[in-house]
Amino acid sequence: MKAAVMRANNAPLSIEEVTVAKPGPKEVLVRTAASGICHSDLHVIQGGLPMPPPTILGHEPSGVVEAVGSDVVDVAPGDHVIGCISAWCGACPACLKGKPYLCARAETLQRGADEEPRLSKDGEAIPQFANLSSFAEMMLTHERALVKISPEMPLDRAALIGCGVTTGLGAALNTARVEPGSTAVIIGCGGVGLSALQGCRIAGAGRIIAVDTEAWKLDLAKTLGATDVVDAAGGDPTLAVLELTSGGADYAFECIGLGATVTQAINMLKSGGAAVLVGVVPIGTMVEFHQAMVVLQEKRILGSMMGSNRFRLDMPNYVNFYLDGRLQLDPMISRRIALDEVNEGIEAIKAGTVARSVITFAD
Repeated sequence: MKAAVMRANNAPLSIEEVTVAKPGPKEVLVRTAASGICHSDLHVIQGGLPMPPPTILGHEPSGVVEAVGSDVVDVAPGDHVIGCISAWCGACPACLKGKPYLCARAETLQRGADEEPRLSKDGEAIPQFANLSSFAEMMLTHERALVKISPEMPLDRAALIGCGVTTGLGAALNTARVEPGSTAVIIGCGGVGLSALQGCRIAGAGRIIAVDTEAWKLDLAKTLGATDVVDAAGGDPTLAVLELTSGGADYAFECIGLGATVTQAINMLKSGGAAVLVGVVPIGTMVEFHQAMVVLQEKRILGSMMGSNRFRLDMPNYVNFYLDGRLQLDPMISRRIALDEVNEGIEAIKAGTVARSVITFAD
């Protein structure tokens, strides 16, 4: 099969012919239909997230089941599926407490070092990224990394649900549990931020303030439910948000992954408000804030890992949100590209000129 292989950090991906193994017990072979390009893929390329090359990136996919190994019970050939990084073991403390997105033993769903690798080239193993590696024509993964969805759902839009949409919607609906009538701020209007914005709208937030440095993203945020926008191109937007909210918001969602914007999110809150940290700040980065302000005003800081998802339950619901019109995905796809254009898609997300580029594969 054809795949985009990361052979080195901070270098273009290489389009290569790669061998994919046959599915073993509990494994599923999926023909990839579409894969979004996420900021996390860029973080790996740039070295901000540790994943040594070679590897095949991509973790926001949809596809059609091609074949299944023995003991697979959840899907069958022909099923339409979404892949998710939150594969779960089902036996660790996090899984047993109903938090499979924090599974501590997801590595048990991978093949052992003494087994044939799922992906290889000329005898060299190519480790998977996030159990998926969707920048490829086929994916071979454990069945617990997949969820079956309605065949009515267009697969190019379904791909977005695999990461960005679930992360953003889940941050609002699962992590923060946004209350009807509340005020929310969204810092960063990329794919995740626009999804968090829509989650706040679906939850019934009374006022949603979108913050970004790009005018076109703020215009898009308005079409998806923002009641107000703040252009941060001129500097720290905190004062503008405090003025709009008469003293602070109930929720502030940091969807970029920068220390400075984390601090801004905390400062934008009213007493008792919650800063929901969704963006991945580079490992080792320290964030400064006034601890006394957090204690005396009882501000809360909530980490949101992949939208606190239980994806086998959440993703079919998000599909229904799209099909009934509550969730708008079409405006979030800035470009549809071929696998051969993956490096152009990565450069576009680096430059901030797209909400989402989606790689689509021929039938």
